[in-house]
Amino acid sequence: MRFASAIAALTSVIGCVSAIGSLGFDLGVQRNYDAGCKTTSDYLSDFSTIGGEASVVRVYAASDCSTLANILPAIKQSNFKLFVGVWPTDDAHYAAEKAALSAYLPTIDSSYIIAVTVGSEALYRGDLPASDLASRIDEVRTLVHGISGYENTPVGTVDSWNVLVDGANAEVIQTADIVIANAFSYWQGQTMANSSYSFFDDIMQALQVIQTTKGSTDITFWVGETGWPTGGGSYENAVPSVDNAAQFWQESVCGIRAWGINTLVFEAFDESWKPATSGIQGVETHWGVWTNDNTAPKFSLNCGFA
Repeated sequence: MRFASAIAALTSVIGCVSAIGSLGFDLGVQRNYDAGCKTTSDYLSDFSTIGGEASVVRVYAASDCSTLANILPAIKQSNFKLFVGVWPTDDAHYAAEKAALSAYLPTIDSSYIIAVTVGSEALYRGDLPASDLASRIDEVRTLVHGISGYENTPVGTVDSWNVLVDGANAEVIQTADIVIANAFSYWQGQTMANSSYSFFDDIMQALQVIQTTKGSTDITFWVGETGWPTGGGSYENAVPSVDNAAQFWQESVCGIRAWGINTLVFEAFDESWKPATSGIQGVETHWGVWTNDNTAPKFSLNCGFA
């Protein structure tokens, strides 16, 4: 789908936009100075920094680093809202995730939890087939909806836009209450001149397929991950820098929110402890909108919305 047709699809599926899309941030659960697990105090510090821009965060797992045990008190104290991730593999890890949901969701009102998401690019990585992921979404939904007050909490998944549109994973889209799409123009090797066009096209394709598969335009939709690195090596034509990240923010993040699309940005803070896994020198540690010492953002986040 070319960009022009993607915008046409966006207009048809969203109609007249009456609200700016919400903003949130993907959040790591390890401290930068020692790679230790964040405490409630660490999360409170994070939320104090983020709070001037957004009050929504997403974490990738429930049990790792005692995430729910430590983050939920900070969520409540800071009046934030949370996407709770569940890692669906391996079996022992998955069992620990479900145990964490059972133990800690009852300790906080469901109004603080936007959704529970099973898997983060599990289909993209080939961690498990669509049928197995759909089954685990069903299992987690049964568990979550069995907790008092959580009967209507959405349970779904997060994955890369391209595996959502390829037709092979319709079972997951049909099963999930909420499907969240990731899209990175950097990892497509785009120039800055084409980065926003590529991003809009990818997200609009995902949204249209999700709505068509579900047979409804009345769905809750979020971009799950997007952003631009401020340092590290280039990937094809995509060059990390603060200036390029600022441009991507204005043209893509602000732009798609202006169309009414809720957006989670990857990520809140640089994570200097991360190992090099992508083969691109240094880029994994420079995705944060803030540096790892909780100072001012690296660039202006003002979208100019009235």
